[in-house]
Order: sequence, then C-alpha cells, then structure tokens
Amino acid sequence: MAEVDETQFSIMSLEDELTCSICLSTFDCPVTIPCGHNFCQDCLLATWKDSYSCPQCRTLFATKPELKKNTVLTAVVETFKVRSSKSEASLSREASEPKKKDVIRCDTCMEAEASKTCLTCMASYCEEHLRPHRDNPVFRLHHLSEPVGDLLERICTDHHKLMELFCTQHDRPICSFCLQQVHKGCPFTTPDEQRSLKESDLRGKLGFLDGKIVKNESIIFEMKDMQNKLKDMATNKKRALTAEYQQMREVLAQEERDALTSVDREVETGQTKLRVLMKKFSDNVDNLNKAKEDIHSLLSRSQTLAFLQAPFDLPQAVNFEPYSPKINLDSKKVLASQAFAAALNGLLTEIVKQPVEARLPLSKPGECMRRFVSRTIQTKPKDPQSTGNDMGNRINAHSMENLLDLGGKEKPRGRPLAAEPKHKPGRLGTVLTFNPRTAHRRIALTENFTKASVSDEHVNYPDCPDRFAVCSQVLASKGFSTGRHYWEVRLSSSNFVGIGLAYNSIDRKGPTSRLGRNAQSWCVEWFNVKLSVWHNSSETVLANPNPKRVGVLLDCEAGTATFYNVADRAYPFHSFMFPFAEAVYPAFWIFSNGSSITLCKLQ
Repeated sequence: MAEVDETQFSIMSLEDELTCSICLSTFDCPVTIPCGHNFCQDCLLATWKDSYSCPQCRTLFATKPELKKNTVLTAVVETFKVRSSKSEASLSREASEPKKKDVIRCDTCMEAEASKTCLTCMASYCEEHLRPHRDNPVFRLHHLSEPVGDLLERICTDHHKLMELFCTQHDRPICSFCLQQVHKGCPFTTPDEQRSLKESDLRGKLGFLDGKIVKNESIIFEMKDMQNKLKDMATNKKRALTAEYQQMREVLAQEERDALTSVDREVETGQTKLRVLMKKFSDNVDNLNKAKEDIHSLLSRSQTLAFLQAPFDLPQAVNFEPYSPKINLDSKKVLASQAFAAALNGLLTEIVKQPVEARLPLSKPGECMRRFVSRTIQTKPKDPQSTGNDMGNRINAHSMENLLDLGGKEKPRGRPLAAEPKHKPGRLGTVLTFNPRTAHRRIALTENFTKASVSDEHVNYPDCPDRFAVCSQVLASKGFSTGRHYWEVRLSSSNFVGIGLAYNSIDRKGPTSRLGRNAQSWCVEWFNVKLSVWHNSSETVLANPNPKRVGVLLDCEAGTATFYNVADRAYPFHSFMFPFAEAVYPAFWIFSNGSSITLCKLQ
C-alpha cells in the first residue's frame, strides 16, 4: 500500500497546481491574462460583466484583455488527467485485491506460524513454544511484540541488542548501548518517527518528479508537433523546387525544339533547292538526248539534197554548265542556336560546379558569363584558313556577346530575352504621353504631358470616372495589344515610385487600385531602398540596381514585358509573362513629394 499512497500523494500535490481558482476544478480550456494568472475560459468570462479584473489578484484592466489559449498548460492538464485516471485505476485494483501477507515461522519448530516475537530472547515463537513465556514467572520481564520478520536486521552487530533508536546525526539505527558509548550526545528518535519523516520527504520528491515528467512530456508533445510541421514545410519546399526545375526543363525543352526545328527547316530548304536543280538538269539531259536523236536521224538520210536542206540547231541546254551546289547547315540561325546552346551549357556547368551557397549571388550572372565568353572568344580555331569554321566562330562570338549583354539579373521564363535592347533600341521606340483623364489630383502633368510630378497640392482636374482617386497614379494615353513596343522613362529619384502595365479595367477608387495589388496590373516598385515586383498582391524582392533610367520592352505576341536598367547599355533586371486578355497601358505610381517621372524621347 506504500507505493499506492505515494502515487496518490504526488497526484494530489500536482492537482493543486492545475486547479482553477474560480470553479475549483481541473482547468478546462485554460487562458492566461496579462497579470499572469490562469483560469478556465468560461469561468473567467462569466466573472467579466461590468468591469475586467483578475479574480485572484484583483488587478483591474482598462479594456477587455485578449484571451488566448495556454497550449502548454492544456498539454499539462491532459497529461495529468491521463496519469490521474491511471492512478485511480491502480488504487481501485489494489483495494480489490488483498495483499498477500508474509508468514513468519516459529524459530523453535520452524513449521508453525509465529504468534509473538520476544525482543528479549530475539526469537519468534508459535503458541505452543510461547507457553513458557506466558506461564513461567522467569520470563515475566521479557518484552513480547507482534511477529517481526526482519529480526536479525534489528540486532546491533556490536552489542547484540535490539536497535530501538535512530541516530539522526549519523543517519543510522542504534541500540541503547550505542547511545551510551559511541553515539553519546547524538540527537536520536525512534525508527517509526524517522520513517514518517523520510516518507514525507520522498512523497515531496515524488510530486516534484511528476511535475518534471509532465513538463518533459509536454515538451515532447510540442516537438512531435514541430516534427509534423517540418515534414509539411519540407513537402512544400520540395513542391516549390520541383515546380522551378520543371519550369526550367520546359524552357530548355522548348529551346531544344526551336533549335531542332531551325535545323529541319534548313534541311528542307536545301532539299528543295536540290530538287529544283535536279529537275532542271534532268530536263536538260532530256533535251540533249532529243538533240542526239535528231542528229542520228539526219545522219541516216540517204538523199543528199534533203540532208543538206534539213535545219538543225543545238538546244539552249548546251549553254547551261551543270554544277554541284554547295549546300550546308551553316546558316546564321543554326550556328547561332548551336553557339547559344554551347554557351548556355558552359554557363550552367560553371555555376553548378560551385557549392550551393556560392550560387546565391546570381544577381550578377553577367560576371560568370563574361568570364566564360572571354575565354571562348580568345580561343583560336584549329583551322584558321577554313572559311566555314571562321564564319562559325564569328557567329558563335556574336551570339555569346548578345547573351552577355542580355545576361541580366533575371531572364523571362519560357523565352530568351530579345536582342533589340542590347543598345538603346530606337527602331522600337514608342512615343508616349500621359493621359490627363487618369492622373490623380496630386500629379501635375507638364512638358506636353511627358512629365509627371507629385506634390501635396492638388491640381484642379475635372471629375472623370477614369481618374485615380486613391493612389497617386497615372496611365499612358496609348495601350497595346499587338506588336512589340519599347519606351524609356527617367526617374528623378528611385524612391517611392513604381513602373508597370495595367489593363484599362483596373479599379480607380478602391483600396486595391494600387499597381500590382490586383490581377489587372503588374509593376516594379522602389520603396525606400527595396526593389519589389508586384502582381495580384504577391511580392517578390529583387536586388536593386538603383537605375536613373528604366526601359520597358513589351512583346504582345510572346506575352512578355521586360524591364531594363538603361545606362551605356540596357541590362534587364526582371520580366513578366502573362496572357493578354485586353490591351495593356503603361502605368506609373509616384508617391514621394517632389519626385517626377519623364517619358524619354528615343533617338
């Protein structure tokens, strides 16, 4: 029964810590308030009617505190309930099953059950052998007690006397002679009293251990939950990586198909040319054979006069000298595709050779490509006298130079960047002006509607349903749904500005009318020192090139819009890919007071 009592005691001591001071029951959905006390949620809400105070320390709160479930305390309560139910079941089971009693035998006959133990004789006796102690006056002073099983363990080895005392200083049982000699002056007590003190101490330690076990089990529960979350996070990361690599595979597969198609077209063109020439040469052979037959016919005539009067002229075919055309697959497009594939292969090989951590600074992939192109261009061909090889090397170098110039910080997915913006592409230049019917009242339009400035003073524009009423934005006066178009803008400050595209159906007055915060617009935005890409309220942060001049290349057929940092050359830093549901308009957002955007005139 001692073990059951200890368990019950430890559970009772833990129960006091997990009891609500309002309902005096174990916590049910415990919540913690700002003063640090815990209560059942329903009990606490029942006490809060006119004012909000702590039922335990009486701390008064000005407003109703936000209640959040104490998940750790909830786990502890659940563990306590499980342990409590197990302890109660154990107690009931032990109560229903009587404990087996150890039988103490008589030290004289060694068979009968002992009735008494004589602490003077230090022996146990059955009723038969106890008779002398009861009848003979000689044994009248002997001390009889209930049968004792550990009698030998109670005998002092030094004095062979019963150890009836316990020395608290030396923490050991002693006899009366020990107290008079070795343990003289030591504090002492009875073994029963010492047992009671030790039991009390052990029960306290048992309760402490139960508390530690509950806390460890709650932490284990949290870590198991964390394991599940880690598995979910790993699944999501793998799904995202798989999608990225699948998209890259699709891009490369499309490029491969395009390159193979160009080779097939070159083959078909060469074969068509050969078929035409073979048909012409075959007709010439037929005409020449016919001329031979005519000659043989003339030679076979016997009449001289008829022979001399018969006319004969050689056919025109004899004037055409047959030749074998030089047809190969070294057209500019095929050689450029082959050179691009080799350059891309070398670039990817050089990148993946690096550790994963070293691949992260890909915001400047032009450096890696520049080193690769430099080595490739400086490599001399093995046969410099070969015209075909020399042309191939020139096209190879030219192709890689294009790739270098357009090897910006981010390339559009699905198609390579167009080569027109290598230098400022004037032949694609599109003349734009701002549409005053869309300008927010904070935006002033000057210089023939090519400069937009923002200030706190509102412009007295007439009311118009196309005007932006919430965000300081403006659209261009021209939209595009077909063709390829390029324009550039000059920024007075690359801070709190946005450049993008928008459908004419974009909201003008709602809270989501800001560029990129809806499905009808796309933009790159400078907010303080951060450059972000926005579409449909989804943000992607980019490395900020801090441009003073930004170019935009719109390819409606390809469904791409590429943004360039325009300096001595145009370096792309982001591309959008989207299907055109309707015409898109150049769109602009200006927030910083005194900032301006100017539409550039391209040379």
